[in-house]
Amino acid sequence: MNIIPGELLSQIDFPADLRRFSEDELVQISNELRQYIIDIVSLKGGHFGASLGTVELSVALHYAFNTPYDQLVWDVGHQAYGHKMLTGRRERFHTNRIYKGLSGFPKRKESEYDTFGVGHSSTSISAALGMAVASRIKGENDRQHIAVIGDGALTGGMAFEGLNNAGTTSNNMLVVLNDNCMSIDPNVGALKEYLTDITTSHTYNRVKDEVWNLLGKISKFGPNAQAIVQKVENAVKSALLQQSNLFESLNFRYFGPVDGHDVNRLVQVFKDLKDIPGPKILHVLTVKGKGYKLAEEDQTLWHAPGLFNKDTGEILKSPSKGPEPPKYQDVFGHTLVEIAKEDKRVVGVTPAMPSGCSLNIMMREIPERAFDVGICEQHAVTFSAGMATQGLIPFCNIYSTFMQRAYDQVMHDVALQNLHVVFCLDRGGLAGADGPTHHGAYDIAYMRCLPNMVVAAPMNEQELRNMMFTGYKTPGPMSIRYPRGNGVMPEWRTPLELIPVGKGRKLKDGDDLAILSIGHIGNIATKAVQKLEAEGMSVAHYDMRFVKPLDEELLHEIFTHHTKVITVEDGCIQGGFGSAVLEFMADNGYSAQVKRLGIPDRYIEHGTQPELWKECGYDEEGIYNEAFSLVKTFALR
Repeated sequence: MNIIPGELLSQIDFPADLRRFSEDELVQISNELRQYIIDIVSLKGGHFGASLGTVELSVALHYAFNTPYDQLVWDVGHQAYGHKMLTGRRERFHTNRIYKGLSGFPKRKESEYDTFGVGHSSTSISAALGMAVASRIKGENDRQHIAVIGDGALTGGMAFEGLNNAGTTSNNMLVVLNDNCMSIDPNVGALKEYLTDITTSHTYNRVKDEVWNLLGKISKFGPNAQAIVQKVENAVKSALLQQSNLFESLNFRYFGPVDGHDVNRLVQVFKDLKDIPGPKILHVLTVKGKGYKLAEEDQTLWHAPGLFNKDTGEILKSPSKGPEPPKYQDVFGHTLVEIAKEDKRVVGVTPAMPSGCSLNIMMREIPERAFDVGICEQHAVTFSAGMATQGLIPFCNIYSTFMQRAYDQVMHDVALQNLHVVFCLDRGGLAGADGPTHHGAYDIAYMRCLPNMVVAAPMNEQELRNMMFTGYKTPGPMSIRYPRGNGVMPEWRTPLELIPVGKGRKLKDGDDLAILSIGHIGNIATKAVQKLEAEGMSVAHYDMRFVKPLDEELLHEIFTHHTKVITVEDGCIQGGFGSAVLEFMADNGYSAQVKRLGIPDRYIEHGTQPELWKECGYDEEGIYNEAFSLVKTFALR
């Protein structure tokens, strides 16, 4: 990988190297780091805008704090590319998000500088607080604990739970609010800049503490002296720091906002804040995509644009091989609009992923019935449940891995009350380069154990449309899961049809073996079946479509005629589709050799979907090998 870092960046392998430079050189280091991120991501792909916005912040944090002894926790991790390059991974960063390469997120086993593994948002404050409490118990009172959280992640309920808990302690903890919202009023910003100059200075805080202690001893004020001072301070801040009232009310000292791209000022502020005890929050203003004009102008597109020409900004695409099937997410978006136009009761809900799940299509066409509720999956589910009680029909679209965060709400607020909510779980199965925090490995298992829940998975785009139509027409909760990426049908806009709930289909008859698949992975199974047929083997293939309820009529047919069965799913083996088939077989007294293929009982790292399917043994070759092994008496030509 022939990407050469700048003159100063090339001398920095770890933060200790960074700290040997003067503060005057930090601007050049930041510029070189930003250019290196542009160079790498343009050629190798990955998240882009968020890390460009935190270049100066990353440099300042590692310069001012003694990492890794001082513990730095990044929220989500999209913003941590600069951090990774400064902590021993610059030379390997071209492997970022590539199979067997670096993770796209901070990961504890990858580096001691990654103090907490992240991928789901809003966890940094709770994690940093836990570390701070542990340091206090161990007597490490000089240790700093810093949580870097974006303004988007701050909408997650867990972030507020962490703030609420941290405010009751005296732990040495700093929350850095990385605010990249560009609609801040400049006048308000200037006032807060002034207040930051005062409240972060050593002199101001020393005088305030001395006055506090002194007033507590003056007899005429008596024991109420400190309370009087606190009221005065609160009154001033209430008048001048209206935006910080929330944090002040949670017993956090609020500082800022400060310019997140002024690396020298950030260093000075961090050094000052190290000497101020207790929980505190620094409000930092940054620009997502900073330093790359196109990324600044279209922050959504350039969040993770894929490969692009860094000089022209042209996003590079693979050569076209004719009409391409649409992405499953786009089929969802267009189909939801189609259904919603026919019934005003239909609404769409997503927690902060409108472009990722394509609810943005409905937001453009029927904005009054499409809701982005922010990064708060629990609220998204119960909000949907509330609408369902009033006769609306919510389609709640949440990535499979993020739905795990709202599991109690799915069970308690939707399934228990048997409410008509259709859950569309995008990114079901092995999601690819985002790795184990984003793989949708468990939804089949965790949904099928809930009473009242219908669990389905489409094999192609038309099946997704029909399952959505079925969910719309069927009272009660339903879960429809589908993978990241494209389907298999370039011509997919066929009329909507109702699928009988719990009804699978036979794709092909055969005598030697039966393969039962669920969802998109059935297309891979089809290729394996074709290969087996070419070798002379007679293989039956069934697309079961529903995990719950199972098509028992079809299963009776299968186990009556077959003693060798393979189940294939892009989900966890424990408790998944194959387990459901085994339960049916045991409950009905059948005897057969059953091989279950799916995600094994371990966390799968990142890579392309085909690479990961192969690793787990349910790619085309894996299915073929298992089928051939199961039918041991079959002779090759």
